[in-house]
Amino acid sequence: MDQVAQIRSFNRTVTHQVGALEGRFLGRDRSLGASRVLCEIGPNGIEVRRLRARLDLDSGYLSRLLRGLEAEGLIRTSQSSGDARVRVVTPTTAGKKEVAVLNRLSDEAARSLLERLTEPQRVALASAMGSVERLLRASAVRLQVERPTSRAAQYCLTRYFEELAARFDAGFDPARGISATADELTPPRGYFVLATLHGDPVGCGALKCHAHFGEIKRMWVADSSRGLGIGKRILQRLEDLARKRRIPLLRLETNKALTEAQALYQASGYREVRPFNNEPYAHHWFEKALTAARPSVRSSSLSAV
Repeated sequence: MDQVAQIRSFNRTVTHQVGALEGRFLGRDRSLGASRVLCEIGPNGIEVRRLRARLDLDSGYLSRLLRGLEAEGLIRTSQSSGDARVRVVTPTTAGKKEVAVLNRLSDEAARSLLERLTEPQRVALASAMGSVERLLRASAVRLQVERPTSRAAQYCLTRYFEELAARFDAGFDPARGISATADELTPPRGYFVLATLHGDPVGCGALKCHAHFGEIKRMWVADSSRGLGIGKRILQRLEDLARKRRIPLLRLETNKALTEAQALYQASGYREVRPFNNEPYAHHWFEKALTAARPSVRSSSLSAV
């Protein structure tokens, strides 16, 4: 069976097993889609736009699901206190009770599935599901060139600086290092690449463009999203951007504490060289000569200071 056929077969099995085809999911009076939306809203509510991004739902379809849940008395919709243009949905007391029921029934359904398997089969199933979940999360990551001054970009940079400050022996002050200002990371002087997962920022990386070389900067991946290959994908996207600019050489430096970054660079074809700048936080310097083009098929961690 080829890969496409295997995925389609898996999807058919899963949708049947979890009851996605039933109009009354887990015996309740609503579909799996409506139940999933209710649970995703959470006990404290959520902005509708964020809910839509998190679940990758069409706005019209999500609106219909929310209207149905509101008609059941399970949620209420209001305007955000900070911005009247933003809609917020929150669960009612009845909605919170219904989520508790759904969680209990979901646990019972999972236990029922496991009871029909031997212990080795249970272990194998749980392990396989963990692998599938990680791979599906990896496939859901999106990369895009972003303004370094955007809210999502600033979130990543703030988390990045905080982590460096915690991991470096002497802390970290971005003002002391070689510059990577917003202007330097905005075309045509450079690029800032943002990684998102279900609408949430989970990683970043940047490229400073010079006449004869480029600098890789601000490489970071959120701890909750490491192990998904995001760092490698960001690095490859930055390399692609450099190739389009006909930049022949990429340079970067990194701190001794960031061993995972060093491993990423070495695995990506970067070679360690003598120091080529006076970056105060660097202990290792790397370079990579770029070929004219990279194969079109695209396939973490912290890294360049």
